[in-house]
Amino acid sequence: MPLPEDEQGFEDRRDAGRRLGAKLVEYSGNPDLLVLALPPGGVPVAFEVAEALAAPLDVFLVRKLGVPGHAEIAMGVVASGGIRVLDRDVIHALRLNEDAVGVVAAREWCTLRERELSYRGERSRPRIQGRTVILVDDGLATGAGLRAAVQGLNEERPKCLIVATPVAPPETCEEIRAEVDEIVCAVMPPTFRGIARWYEDFLQTKDEEIRELLGRSMRRAQLQRELRAPN
Repeated sequence: MPLPEDEQGFEDRRDAGRRLGAKLVEYSGNPDLLVLALPPGGVPVAFEVAEALAAPLDVFLVRKLGVPGHAEIAMGVVASGGIRVLDRDVIHALRLNEDAVGVVAAREWCTLRERELSYRGERSRPRIQGRTVILVDDGLATGAGLRAAVQGLNEERPKCLIVATPVAPPETCEEIRAEVDEIVCAVMPPTFRGIARWYEDFLQTKDEEIRELLGRSMRRAQLQRELRAPN
């Protein structure tokens, strides 16, 4: 379904990232700034944000811990950096023991670590504590996945946590605003009808593209460090 004439969408995720980066220029030049992407779709968006702000880019992964036998029900999350956050109310209500939780958590840890190795290789994770962090996704519907990431990141005590996304319904933005220091959204349509509707090209982001963009950003950040280094 085409967008109404008075509502402008995005050509693709890179276009969305450029437009989102223009709304975040106040953070440009911040020496402790870090841009984190929720893969896969958040990476091309975050790449353009990081380029616009001359900031380092990395990924932040989250895996839901589904209740055994009812995987659609979340009993917690595991996230990059060894973070595990449990929903004790769900665990108590369903009378789940630590062994059952541990089995699910171990499985999701393995999957998360495999994805991190695929994207980052052996390069170490960036420090989160005390930094200004911009967390980027390619759009929000309910925002459930991003909320899990926010929960995980807050465990690492960033100085300031900003959520940035190209498109989201106003009610989702308002709900997330209470959980972070700031939320920046390029488009907040009153009639949402899904993220893909706002992109001309919304093809799935492939792992090869993620690795290529992370590599380009890392080389740019290294060059910046070399140029700043005293002779």
